[in-house]
Amino acid sequence: MRRERQPAVYILSSGYNGTLYIGVTSDLIKRVWEHKNDFVESFTKRYAVHRLVWYEQHATMETAIAREKALKKWNRAWKIRLIEEGNPQWRDLYESLW
Repeated sequence: MRRERQPAVYILSSGYNGTLYIGVTSDLIKRVWEHKNDFVESFTKRYAVHRLVWYEQHATMETAIAREKALKKWNRAWKIRLIEEGNPQWRDLYESLW
């Protein structure tokens, strides 16, 4: 199975320490592409939140949705710590999905 087709929770940012967006998807490459290209009128388009800074893959959509809901309840400092544990420079991880 290709890793990007697994259910995933992801965090997008407008830039280093910028506005954050948390989402869940069954197709990470497609969904991030949609965000980057402002495919729909949304929060990510309005605030230019296009940089994939963190993601986590799950075996099932149910566990991914549960994790997304939990992360959305976290305070900002915890979310930033989660991002910086694996991506201290806040690089855009989108290209690494290929």
